[in-house]
Amino acid sequence: MLSIKVLFISLSSLVSVSIVTETSVKSNIKINQKNIKFTDTIKPIVYLDSTSFKDDKTFKDNWNMFYPWGTDHNGTASMFPENVKLKTGGILEITADWNKGKDEGKSTSDPHLPIAFHSGAIHLKRQITVSQQLPNWEISGDFQAPTLFGSWPAFWITGAKSWPPEIDMLEFKGNTFCWQNTVTGKDWRNTIWTTEKTNLPDAALVWHNYKVTLEYIDEANSKVKMYIDGILKSEEIKDYTNKPFWLIMNLQMEGASGQTDDTAIIKKQSTKFRAKNVYVAAKPNKCN
Repeated sequence: MLSIKVLFISLSSLVSVSIVTETSVKSNIKINQKNIKFTDTIKPIVYLDSTSFKDDKTFKDNWNMFYPWGTDHNGTASMFPENVKLKTGGILEITADWNKGKDEGKSTSDPHLPIAFHSGAIHLKRQITVSQQLPNWEISGDFQAPTLFGSWPAFWITGAKSWPPEIDMLEFKGNTFCWQNTVTGKDWRNTIWTTEKTNLPDAALVWHNYKVTLEYIDEANSKVKMYIDGILKSEEIKDYTNKPFWLIMNLQMEGASGQTDDTAIIKKQSTKFRAKNVYVAAKPNKCN
């Protein structure tokens, strides 16, 4: 009987110690939880930051001159490298000048308008693709965009293998309304355009920030959000997943922004399109 009693006491002690220990641990957890901050530790991969316009070498490491397909597009301006300049403070400036009526042929792109201006365009060397591996993208920049009749500045991404797709984060067509567009469709003959317009009377003089974010939804669709100065302007679901894009900044002239005569302001003085702080980043999938 003595040995049985000792065993009982010993087991009771163990049980008691176990209960106390468990209570202590639970208490500590409750205390510590007050100090825990849950944060997303996945850092974005920054492909482009505010330094890309700081000097010629950095610019050439990141950007190519012209459109990805050449010097012409759908307006009356042909692109020349001398019309793209780096300015103090990390600013890139594109200048468009009238050719004073000189016959320089027609644009090689539809609708094949006669070339009347020398201007500039650049595109990012790296392509942008929303995928399961890189599901979240941000593209943004600060711009002073001309709004004179006949001027057609744009900051946009377009399909690298086909058109559509297209997203215009900034597009002014000869007035103070910024067009933010998405384009989808099975081919260039069958397109669906979605447009949000914002009136920015001071767009040519004041720096405004234009941004798009792209978020992977599934193997076909992505969520597209567009902003101006941090204010959400549109939110759409588009079939952009796994489609590579080129990022382009250009100053086209006339075309959709209006045909002009010899008295137009854009033919009497240079037209300027300025950019700084252009940013491109993607956040990897947490499972990668």
